[in-house]
Amino acid sequence: MKNNILVLFIFFAVLALTGCVKQKQGLTLTDGVLTVGVEVGYPPMEYYDTDGVTLLGFDIELVNALAQKLGLTVNFIDTAWEGIFAGLETDRYDIAVNITILPERQERFNFTRPYIASSMTIVANKNSNIKIENPLDIAGRRIAYQGDTTAQYFTERLRGQIRFTSFSYDKITNCFNDLRLRRLDLVAADNIVAYHYASAENSPFHVIWEGPADEYIAICLKKGNDALTNALNNALNEMFADGTMLEISQKIFNADLVSSINNL
Repeated sequence: MKNNILVLFIFFAVLALTGCVKQKQGLTLTDGVLTVGVEVGYPPMEYYDTDGVTLLGFDIELVNALAQKLGLTVNFIDTAWEGIFAGLETDRYDIAVNITILPERQERFNFTRPYIASSMTIVANKNSNIKIENPLDIAGRRIAYQGDTTAQYFTERLRGQIRFTSFSYDKITNCFNDLRLRRLDLVAADNIVAYHYASAENSPFHVIWEGPADEYIAICLKKGNDALTNALNNALNEMFADGTMLEISQKIFNADLVSSINNL
């Protein structure tokens, strides 16, 4: 009798474990792998090290920590920004990172809770005499932004009120390269990127205007992918609670850019 009970216990234990494994395997497109769409080339959030291979940045650290919480390995797919959302819809990857939450995007995709907030900034060369007290002061200037980002939406909202010349770039690094070469007067970018460039040693740039924090960045998923969304939210909650998020922020930014978002 005892032997029969023991056999039944082992049978149901194995059955339960098998069920857990199947559930975990069904969480992502590839069993045991979290596939991530990311536009590499947006420091300090995601960029290549000097070897051109190793990925660095806030989002890279974030995803690796999340995957560890979920017991998954990570496969990053470098994706051009203009194709980032199409990749989600066609199941090229499970998630896309560094995506600003916008109402029109929420209609088409799932989003996790925000993990960092940002604000819009305007950057100029340090030796420039340009002063911006409010965004309308960009009138008559040449300003660049990365296309299809909130920086573009920011400048487009001003177009009905003032005249200026705008340039759309596929990479934020190209914006700052041309600003350095004085082909531009200004660059519009979120504060995370702006301060990364402006605070670098011997940087030729400085932030001349910054708006209030009004952009919230999260992980984006295919619409209806609720299981993975919930799993990521649970892992994010744990990382805020155990100090992992603060540790990553201090490592990348040398500052706490995440604690304020925890109360939203």
